[in-house]
Amino acid sequence: MSGTVESDKVIILDRDGTLVLDRGYMDDPALLEFAHGAADALRWWHEHGYRMVVITNQSGVARGYFSAERAEEMNVRLHDMVEELGFRLDRIYFCPHRPDAGCNCRKPALGLLRQAASELGFNPQRIVVIGDKQSDIEFGQSAGAKTILIAEDSSALTMLAQPDLVTSNLLNAARAVTTLGW
Repeated sequence: MSGTVESDKVIILDRDGTLVLDRGYMDDPALLEFAHGAADALRWWHEHGYRMVVITNQSGVARGYFSAERAEEMNVRLHDMVEELGFRLDRIYFCPHRPDAGCNCRKPALGLLRQAASELGFNPQRIVVIGDKQSDIEFGQSAGAKTILIAEDSSALTMLAQPDLVTSNLLNAARAVTTLGW
């Protein structure tokens, strides 16, 4: 999985609580709304030549809160929201399984990241993983990636897996990524 320097400028984003507001087991595409700073962060990365991929756990499917088809409708809406800003997400991947399913696609397992790296042609050790939960940080660290936790409080202090950086919103994360040369 080698690529050019440009192809390895990849940001892996969690969806709920990172890219969009976390509204629980949301199943209505009309309720998707960018989190504070997210639209500006996407624009920032686009302008700096980064590719953006979403990898998200969506156990609401296995729990029966919504169907896999409804989860796909949510993904289409998110793609549309980003395209309305004038750019795009490379892809959205989601795990539909419950936390206790033992699958290889639920973060922090690396199944979806390996799939993304193979399909999109990037080195997982040269990316940045951004999320709002312990599993997002463990996911990134397992891949050898840089990690950023989005947290508005001191929740990072109690996490077992410590992120490379903690910031309050995605725009601050975007600026840090380019400033640090990640």
